[in-house]
Amino acid sequence: MNKGKFMLTSFSLHTGLFPHNHDDCQQHVLDTAARLCQQRQSRLTPLREQVLRLICQSHKPLGAYDLLEQLQQLEGHRVAPPTIYRALEFLLEQGFIHRISSLNAFIACFHAEQSHYAYFLICRACGNAVEFASDSFAKELQEVTAQAQFNLTESTVELFGYCPNCQVKTEIKHDSINV
Repeated sequence: MNKGKFMLTSFSLHTGLFPHNHDDCQQHVLDTAARLCQQRQSRLTPLREQVLRLICQSHKPLGAYDLLEQLQQLEGHRVAPPTIYRALEFLLEQGFIHRISSLNAFIACFHAEQSHYAYFLICRACGNAVEFASDSFAKELQEVTAQAQFNLTESTVELFGYCPNCQVKTEIKHDSINV
């Protein structure tokens, strides 16, 4: 990564806010999850895999009850809410998904094979989200937390705005926040 610059990761560059082959994108997440579960001797049960597959179907973060409804339609019978929450908990613990706190929703992680801070660009119009990586931002976070003697255990940064597609579609004239 270039020092001092935010970079969309090579995989994220073709996801969420940008045109891409979504089947390849979804397959990457599922293959990575299966491989990592095997390496970690964790169990990716059919239910957990199905929940991950549902989350991967879109780059829009999905809430637990949205997932529950979709799972019930697929299964053809009622599924209890704790079932979905247990699956989500496992997927979060394994790093296969991220929780978008402000939306109380979940999105697939495209970097599950490495420990990383989660940063997201989230479009207010279409709802798509894209994860990005920044070595310089991660370094700044580490420096700030070290100076504050703060033991950071988790970090998710959510940036809201309008993706290029929605800016064109809706002719949004917006005031950018200058940081």
